[in-house]
Amino acid sequence: MTENGARDISLRPLTEDDIPVLFEIQLDEDAQWLAAFTDAAAARDAAAFERKYRKILADEAIVNRVVEVDGEIVGSVATFPMEGDTELTYWIRKDWWGRGVASAAVAGLLAEVKHRPIHARVVEDNTGSVRVLERNGFVRVGSEDSFAPGRQATVTELIFMLAG
Repeated sequence: MTENGARDISLRPLTEDDIPVLFEIQLDEDAQWLAAFTDAAAARDAAAFERKYRKILADEAIVNRVVEVDGEIVGSVATFPMEGDTELTYWIRKDWWGRGVASAAVAGLLAEVKHRPIHARVVEDNTGSVRVLERNGFVRVGSEDSFAPGRQATVTELIFMLAG
């Protein structure tokens, strides 16, 4: 897929070789704050992060793609089962925020994953992610207050859904 001017934004299956790069990307403190629901053990420990991603790679129910811009890894996008629903998640390197990469990556994964509905959750003050979801057809269907390990606080999480 080509987006964002002449930049080539592409998705490919995640491999074990990608894990160290994704670990470095997710270390950004601003990104962890906005994500809020990070795995505390894996957020700062490369070995724990690698163990987590090896489990992800082994789970056939998870569709996990690396996001590349002009061949460089800039993040990941995935769908995964949670409590009987299919959930969407993504993480894009901070220097690519606001440049259409997340929207294009989500659109690319949604073209591949045909199952609907798909749900997504975002902390209410993460307006960039709200826009990404809305641009891709997600509508807000609710909210809930939950404890966010990445903030060590209870936050309001907006719940979105993409229907058939």
